[in-house]
Amino acid sequence: MPDENDIVYNNHGFDLVTFIRKIIESVRDFFSFGDGGFASFFNSLGIWWEIYSLFALVLSAFFVWGFIYARIRLSQLAEVEAEHYREAEEAWRHAYGGGLSQNSRWSDVQKHVSSENPNDWRLAIIEADIMLEQILDDAGYVGASVGEKLKTANTTSFATVQDAWDAHMVRNKIAHAGSDFVLTKRIMQETIVKYERVFREFGAI
Repeated sequence: MPDENDIVYNNHGFDLVTFIRKIIESVRDFFSFGDGGFASFFNSLGIWWEIYSLFALVLSAFFVWGFIYARIRLSQLAEVEAEHYREAEEAWRHAYGGGLSQNSRWSDVQKHVSSENPNDWRLAIIEADIMLEQILDDAGYVGASVGEKLKTANTTSFATVQDAWDAHMVRNKIAHAGSDFVLTKRIMQETIVKYERVFREFGAI
């Protein structure tokens, strides 16, 4: 039993040593490899990363499949368009390859059209535009150029004037842009058809 000279500590007072010990234990537990704590957080993060990786792999496979499918469909479409162009070309040869036109310049245009050389397609349009200018001159349209002559025309007396304008604009792109203007077979055929409609209206072919 303590006597009157002993110092008695209050058990309910603040124990600094115990408090520091508990802090150290808490930090140790947090970074431990047991349940909870920092290690548990990283374990959870690893699980989510595996889920994300699996999802990304599936999504990538889906996009690769979609790309392959799109390329196959695009190739099929290109084959269909090529076949369509071959049929249109064959129909063109059947309709105009028998010497129906008596106009020698129009015959030259047809020869250039049947070529596979884009330079010949350009010549076909340029020669057809020369024919157009001559036809406009013979019809009495006045102007220093085809464009000026067409400006004086109207649909009442010139039903295919819009075709003439459209075809002449392609000719201008060929003349002004040169090789920078990409003349495809489809554009060439559509342009020649428009020239033809004009020529037939005026009885030139």
